[in-house]
This record gives sequence, structure tokens and C-alpha cells, in this order.
Amino acid sequence: MNVLIIGLGSIARKHIAALQSLKVDSKIYALRSSLNATIEEGVENIYDLDNSIVVFDFAIISNPTNLHYEYIEKLAHKGIPLFIEKPAIHSLENADELVQLIENKKIVTYVACNLRFHPCIEFLKNKIDHQNLRINEVNVYCGSYLPDWRPDKDFRNIYSANASMGGGVHLDLFHELDYATWLFGLPNKSRSVLRNKSSLEIDAVDYANYTLEYTAFTANIILNYYRRKPKREIEIVLDKVTWTVNLIDNTIKDDTGLLIFEAKGFNVLQTYESQLNYFMNCLENREKPMNSIRESIPVLQICLKNEK
Repeated sequence: MNVLIIGLGSIARKHIAALQSLKVDSKIYALRSSLNATIEEGVENIYDLDNSIVVFDFAIISNPTNLHYEYIEKLAHKGIPLFIEKPAIHSLENADELVQLIENKKIVTYVACNLRFHPCIEFLKNKIDHQNLRINEVNVYCGSYLPDWRPDKDFRNIYSANASMGGGVHLDLFHELDYATWLFGLPNKSRSVLRNKSSLEIDAVDYANYTLEYTAFTANIILNYYRRKPKREIEIVLDKVTWTVNLIDNTIKDDTGLLIFEAKGFNVLQTYESQLNYFMNCLENREKPMNSIRESIPVLQICLKNEK
């Protein structure tokens, strides 16, 4: 199996580590723009995609989000299945044309939202799909401190802090919108507030607040880059009890403190292995993966709704 990597940053290295840990018979190639690019262990550099003689089984697109469109389009023309790091694209401009190209070429796509493979999310998905839960309210919160993400770099220079590079908390933490709409479906209506007025003083969105209106309840999602102590939780207010899902501690508790579910020994890096394994099994069995680029676009529309 020949796998092409587009972009060799921190996320790409997680995907590479996941692929290597799965111990599949694979050879990994990275498209590099400079002949002086560093050599990664277990990865062979290539510099000219058009003249490459390698036949790729699929490509992982994990470069900065503002460059996704260009490479999705280029690789779709070459007929290569695409594993696309979320979000698929950073703008809705020409999105319909890109989706049409992919479908005309019959390209298999999967937008990689690895938290769908978090055991707490999987537990909720099973409960919501198979039990008649009466939900009154959902509150989702994800906040962390951007300067801590890559402490060896000036955070103002990384793509997350720069709108022109496809940065912003609403795009970086796209997971929360993705799993909310995966669990509960697309909302009837949505509203959003996107701002960058915090003490971080960056030009990308550092605060996002979404309200998703469903027939029987409302879901609220808050994302930020400036919370010093990370918090990633889902609160589901049912008619008789409230569940709190802690995606850092990997637990679900009710409002009495009773432990409903716990993923002992779980590490979120395992989700990268699970989703790659899922995607490769889909390719092998010629099955359509969930979360194609077409399926992901309506969530991106909510994500970008009020962006200027």
C-alpha cells in the first residue's frame, strides 16, 4: 500500500504514527516543496507529484487548511482516494464545484474528525440512536490555551492564529460541531458569534459561540483559545437526569456523581489509529465511508455562517 502525505506538520505525524502502529504493509511518501526538506524516519520524500511513477492507494491531506482546496482538486483529477484532515476546506467559495468534481470522478473521501472514534462519543451515539432519550438541552464547551499548543514556537506565527492561513478556533475545534451534528443531526436553525477580542491579540477567531435549534431542544457550543486550564465537556440535560461527558478524563457521570461510563487507559491518540483503520477497511471492502466531503459541507456552513 502506497500512502501519500500532503503537509508534514504535527497532525501529519500523528497520522503517520497511527499508520505505522497498525502494522499494515505500507510505504509512506511525503510531497515536499524543498529539496532541502528534512527526512522523516519511515517516510520517503517526493518533490514532483505530476511526474511521480508511484501509484498511490490514498492520500492524507494535512497541510494548512487554506491549502486543502488546491490539493483536493489536484488529487481528485488523479483519481486518488482522499483522507482529509478536518475541516475539509476553510472557505465555502467554489465548494459546490469541488464536490461536483469529486463526485464526477467517483473519488472516495473521508473528512477526518477523529473524535467520532472517542469511546465516550461512541457510547453517546449508541444511546441516542437506540434509546428514546428525552433531551431538553445540550451544552458543549471546549477551551484551551493556544500558546500551550506548540510551546516551542511563537503562537502568533502558527497557522491557528492567522486567519489568512485558515486558522481560527472555529476551524481548529471543528470537532465539536462535527460530533454534535453527528449525534443529534443537522439543526433546523443555527446562529453564531465569532470574535477575536481576547488578550491573545490574534487576527484569527479566538472565540466562537453556536446555538443550534432542534425541534425538541437547543444545543449551545462554546469554543475558545484562551482558557488556561483545558476543558472539553458535553452536558446533556435529560428530563430526569443530566449527563456530563468529560472528553479529557474519558468519563460520563450523572448529576449525582454516579459514573455511567469510563474508558480506562484510553489515550486520544488511539482515535487516529481507529479512523485510519476504518478508512482503509472501507477502501478494501469498497464501502462508502461516513463523513464524505459532501456530508461535511453543511457543518462547515454552520461553522462559517457569520464569518466576514
